[in-house]
Amino acid sequence: MERDYDRRMRVAYQDLHDDLRRALEKAGLEPGRADLCARLIAEPSRDGVHSHGLNLFPRLFKMMRAGVVDVAATPVRVSAHLGFERWDGRRGVGALNAHHSMATAIALARAHGIGCVALANTNHWMRGGTYGWQAADAGVIGICWTNTLPNLPPWGASDPRVGNNPLVIAVPRAEGHVVLDMALSQFSYGALAAYRMRGELLPVPGGFDTRGDLTRDPAEIEASRRPLPIGFWKGSGLSLTLDMIAALLSGGRATHQIAVDPEGETGLSQIFLAFDVASLSDPRAVDSVVGAILDHARQPTGDGTRVRYPGERTIETRRQNVIDGIPVDPSVWEFVLNV
Repeated sequence: MERDYDRRMRVAYQDLHDDLRRALEKAGLEPGRADLCARLIAEPSRDGVHSHGLNLFPRLFKMMRAGVVDVAATPVRVSAHLGFERWDGRRGVGALNAHHSMATAIALARAHGIGCVALANTNHWMRGGTYGWQAADAGVIGICWTNTLPNLPPWGASDPRVGNNPLVIAVPRAEGHVVLDMALSQFSYGALAAYRMRGELLPVPGGFDTRGDLTRDPAEIEASRRPLPIGFWKGSGLSLTLDMIAALLSGGRATHQIAVDPEGETGLSQIFLAFDVASLSDPRAVDSVVGAILDHARQPTGDGTRVRYPGERTIETRRQNVIDGIPVDPSVWEFVLNV
């Protein structure tokens, strides 16, 4: 059945947040943690990233009920050296662990100019961009990434051996932060599912079908488990090196050690970096440099095509959904209401 997020039912942000909080409390989270976790799930949907917001909640809830995600666990610091700290996520709620890790990296950056938190033994962080926005809202440059289960064939192979390891880079800016949030496959599995649910083809080829041919059909790519890495062999190489760094710095698992079942995906390794640019230069100079770069990149094109910067569409979608309500998948919304 074809689905269109612009035409489906809409829910006010506060209602979405409150019902998620209620469901999370039923799953066993204490009220304060349930409130924050609800926000970390609702905000991606508010910003138009449905695949990594509300639509991921049923999977998270099932993993909580199965004990794969420990709702009572909070991260503990394992070691520290100046601006670098290593933490154990204790298989707690991934979004809460990630939010805590970026907050810690920001605090370290305030003290040292740069902060790095390496987090082992954690779970899916929902939308990675959330922690980029968190950093930029605090006025720091943020960089973070996670490894994943093996869901992407390395270049030259046909079976999944590396992860699509989402990478986030955020730069603060008074007129609107610049936030790059990308998986290392041309389309994340969440994005493939979203296109399939809407009955749409991908705008460009996103992977191979079961016959080994490039395709724009998201269902074919899901069936073959052969998404296309960004930049072909370059994306494949970036996936490998990000996995190495995350596992080495955190002392945690690498992709090949992570279960291949999405509902058993746990023990992830993640890195959170923060740079306090205000301690390095006049904050006004930051806006001046970033603004000049964007102004140059966004000069009018000959055919009138609008050039966007990373995060610009998110800001526009957020404003509209706050006014109109957040589009939700009725079946997922019903799942939340029936918890």
